[in-house]
Amino acid sequence: MAGVHSRYRLTMITFVAAAFVLSACGTTTQTGAPTSSLGSTPAQVGSYKVGKPYKISGAWYHPREDLDYDQTGIASWYGPGFHGRPTANGERYNQNDLTAAHPTLPMPSLVRVTNLENGRSVDLRINDRGPFSKSRIIDVSHRAAQLLGFDRQGTAKVRVKVLRDESIQLAAIARGEVLPPAPASLPTGSVQVAQAEPKPAPVVPAPVVQAEAPKAPALVHARSPMPDGLIHMEQPQATNVFIQAGAFTDYQNASQLASRLQPHGYVQIEPTAISGQSFYRVRIGPVESVDEADVLLARLISDGYTNSHVVVQ
Repeated sequence: MAGVHSRYRLTMITFVAAAFVLSACGTTTQTGAPTSSLGSTPAQVGSYKVGKPYKISGAWYHPREDLDYDQTGIASWYGPGFHGRPTANGERYNQNDLTAAHPTLPMPSLVRVTNLENGRSVDLRINDRGPFSKSRIIDVSHRAAQLLGFDRQGTAKVRVKVLRDESIQLAAIARGEVLPPAPASLPTGSVQVAQAEPKPAPVVPAPVVQAEAPKAPALVHARSPMPDGLIHMEQPQATNVFIQAGAFTDYQNASQLASRLQPHGYVQIEPTAISGQSFYRVRIGPVESVDEADVLLARLISDGYTNSHVVVQ
């Protein structure tokens, strides 16, 4: 199964960085459609799959639908060793397509992955499972790593956000449901409703009531649910890497865990709210580098803190 994060030295494909000139916040750059040597087409979305909980290398993963998914972490990429192999939802992996592997999101889903270090973001279609490491949040294709600008160093600090409407469309297509075509243009003019004539009453004439014209329903142009091949530019952010060992609704529980983690480094408790619910996140850090985070995370998991994972903030 694809998705185990790895770093590859490529000799056949050279990414020409000068093709993408960084500009101000909020701009986009057309990169062209992804190429394919396997004969895949943009319409290929594979079968729809969420899947049951599964266990890899002692760690449990719980796939589920989550249209509000918005997380930060470390991304890696995978390529030549998996090119042409089946993905978890029945496609053949193509390292030149704009796809990615995620351990729990439905397949297919559309996510926007932002490299927080350089501000680049691209939309990717989830069609595989992985990476199977608590130190990685997503495994992107080689092409995606090129566009995001981290194919040479192997990893990057990223934000991964599900694109809700596009993911719903992709799921419908994968299930074989027929979607209504988007309208060619919005209607113009107003709807005229004839005024109802008053009915005569035996004594007092009924007042004339004018019926209001019903409002035309808003028509929304749905964008294609497939990756558009655009690099969206945002202002790069100053970020830090942490190891999150737990999140609790009760502060006392968070405090107890923080005390036990003191030998591992600087521990802090961060209050937050998710969907109106208060949580207290227990984090170690910041750490100096991704490599240091990997070492610390491995030590925590070995000591029994199996829910620990890397986050970027």
